[in-house]
Amino acid sequence: MTQDRTLTPSAVTVGGPPKHVGRLIFVLAALTAVAPLATDMYVPGFPDLARSLGTTDSSVQLSMTAFLVGLAVGQVLLGPISDATGRRRVLLAGAALFTVFSIACAVAPDVNVLNVARLLEGVAGAAGMVVSRAVLTDWFHGTPEAPRRFAALSAIVSVAPVAAPVIGGLILGVASWRVVFLVLAGFGVLLVVGVLVWVPESLPVSRRRSGGLASTFRAMAGLVGRRALVGYILASSFAGAGLFTYIAGSTFVFQEVYGVSPTQYSFVFAVNALGLLASSVLFGRLSARFRVNTLLVGGLAVATVATLVLLVLVVTTGGGFVVTWVCLLLTVTGLGIILPATMTIAQSLGHDAPGAASGLLGGVQFVLGAAASPLAGLFGTASPTPMVGIMLVSFALAALALGLLARPWQGHGEPARTATREP
Repeated sequence: MTQDRTLTPSAVTVGGPPKHVGRLIFVLAALTAVAPLATDMYVPGFPDLARSLGTTDSSVQLSMTAFLVGLAVGQVLLGPISDATGRRRVLLAGAALFTVFSIACAVAPDVNVLNVARLLEGVAGAAGMVVSRAVLTDWFHGTPEAPRRFAALSAIVSVAPVAAPVIGGLILGVASWRVVFLVLAGFGVLLVVGVLVWVPESLPVSRRRSGGLASTFRAMAGLVGRRALVGYILASSFAGAGLFTYIAGSTFVFQEVYGVSPTQYSFVFAVNALGLLASSVLFGRLSARFRVNTLLVGGLAVATVATLVLLVLVVTTGGGFVVTWVCLLLTVTGLGIILPATMTIAQSLGHDAPGAASGLLGGVQFVLGAAASPLAGLFGTASPTPMVGIMLVSFALAALALGLLARPWQGHGEPARTATREP
C-alpha cells in the first residue's frame, strides 16, 4: 500500500482522518486545552478563594497541585488503556467525567473537598491531553507533517492560557470563583459533543495491544529503558515545571508585590500567553527548514537566559513591574518552542506504543509540575525571587537532561525530511 503524504499506513486502515483535518485538530486541541483552562481560569481568583474558604495562599496553590497530580496519574493510566481499547471511548468518558467533577468543585464547602474534587477533575481531564497526542501519532508519525501537526496542536492550546485568565477575570468581576468551575463544566459538555461529531477512531482493532492491560503497561515499562526518550521527556517535564511555577506564582507577584488588579493581571498573563502562541506557530513554520532538535536547543536557551537576567535584576535592583513582565514574556516565548519540539520527538521515539509514550510524557511532566507549583508560595510571595529562582533551576535541569540523556546533536526523533540519524 502506498503511503499518503500526510498519513501513515495505520491511518489508511481506518480510512484516514476526517475530510476536514483542520476541524479535527481544533477538537483535539480543545480536548488538550482542558488542562490550561482548568488551571488558569481560577488563578486570578486565588486571593479571593483563600479569603472565601478561610485558608492560606499555599493551601490554595495546593488545589492546583491536586489537579496536576490528577493529570499526571490520569495520563499514566489512560494512555496505555487507549492503546488497548481504542482512543474514542477514552476521550468520551474523560470529557463526561470532567464535567461532573467540575460541578463538584463549584459546590465545594471547604478547601479539603475542593482539593479532592480537583484531583478527580484532573484525572478525567487527562484523557483529552494524553489521547490527543496519541491520535496525532497514529496518523502522522514518520511524516514531514508531524512537527507541523504537533505545533498546530500546541499553538491552538496556547489560546487557552490567553482566554482563561481573561474569562476568569471577567467572571470574578461579577460573580464568585465558584462560577468559574460551572463554566468549565459547560466546556466539558461541549467536548463530549465535539468528540461524538468530529473525532473518529484512529486506532483500528487490528493495531491495538493484545494481551490486555498488563501488556500495555509492560510496553510503557519498556519505554523507560530508552535513554534518548527519557531524556526528552525529562527535558520537557523540567521546562514544564518552570511554566507551572510561573502560572502558580505570577498571580501573587503581580497582584501582591506590584499591586495590579485581577483584571490587569489577566491582561498581563494574556499578553505573555500570546508570546507562547506566536512562538508555537513559528516552530511549526521553522520545522520545515531546521532540525527540530536545533529549534529545541534554541528555545531552551532563550527561556534560560531571560530567566537568569530577571533573577539578577530582581536580586540587585528589585526588578520592577515592566522588567519582570518583559523577561517573563521572553521566557514563555522560549517555552512555546520547547514544548512542541519535545512533544514531537518523544512521540516519534515511542511511536510503537503511542498512548503509553504520551502517558509517560504527560505523567512525568505533571508530577514535576505538581511538585514545583506550591514551592514559590512556600518560600514566600513577598518578592519575585523565589518564583524566578525555581524557574531558573527548572530550566537548568532541562538542559542537563538534554545534554546527558537526549543528546540532541545526534538527531533523535527527527521527521523523515530532516533526519540525520534513526532513533
